[in-house]
Amino acid sequence: MLRGRGATLGGLVLLVMAMPPSASADGGTGASGCASMRVCVEVDIPPKPGGGTGPGPSGHGNGKSDLVIEGASCDIRRLEPQPPAGSSLWEGHEPGDGAIYINTCAGSPGTANVDTVGVAFWSKDVPTPAVDPAVLARRAVDSMLLEGPAVASPRAEGRYTVGVPLWLWVNQSPTTWGPNTASASAGGITVTATAKVSSVVWDMGDGVSVTCSGPGSPYTPARGMTPSPDCGHLYSATSAGQSGSTYKGSATSTWTVDWVVTGGGQTGQLTEVRQSPFTVSVGEVQVVGQ
Repeated sequence: MLRGRGATLGGLVLLVMAMPPSASADGGTGASGCASMRVCVEVDIPPKPGGGTGPGPSGHGNGKSDLVIEGASCDIRRLEPQPPAGSSLWEGHEPGDGAIYINTCAGSPGTANVDTVGVAFWSKDVPTPAVDPAVLARRAVDSMLLEGPAVASPRAEGRYTVGVPLWLWVNQSPTTWGPNTASASAGGITVTATAKVSSVVWDMGDGVSVTCSGPGSPYTPARGMTPSPDCGHLYSATSAGQSGSTYKGSATSTWTVDWVVTGGGQTGQLTEVRQSPFTVSVGEVQVVGQ
């Protein structure tokens, strides 16, 4: 069953079209109505045209209003149809002098029994749209300065042999492997993103690629000529005929980035790709007759 309630906050009208079952019908939730909601997010109130910060009939002051709902996706849109002349929403203005906008949060079906929550307000100018959390997530990722794999093997100065297993592995750090965490904020919303490499594709330069889900295992002399248990390659021809007598390869990492809105319940995932080049010199075992 839907219930409606209105409240005025500094000249701002809170339109609560539905409330969670825990909210009281008499509005015992505080001035902002947030106490009865599962999550509150801040929404910027448009500045008062002509200067000034206090609320009044000529526009809203600079401030914030708490709005409402878990998993909400908020935006600012023109209210259609516009209220008739004389409506309190016009705050003393006439239709055509600016417009009435509403900042709405549309909850997911079945979430907390909340269907629509919003703030209706008059503004002379078109308000700035609400911040997209995915945009903040991208900003957080940019601040991480993620890099391509830190290739430890093969080494540029190394000499490798046809038919002998080559172990592939990378060094790990927050910028080359993860986990790497960063946050970005705007419009009262904070998004925290965490990035970690999920796979590395090794292009070995001889037409073969190797996909590894981990960083690979470092080789030790005790391993002898055994193949790598998780990430390796075996060259079948020398690099003598290649440019510079080396195979030109690359290691490409795929970063999986999970992000979440702080206190808001919204989540998402991004994918980033980074690449590092490497060279491999491969020769043959020389057999000398006696």
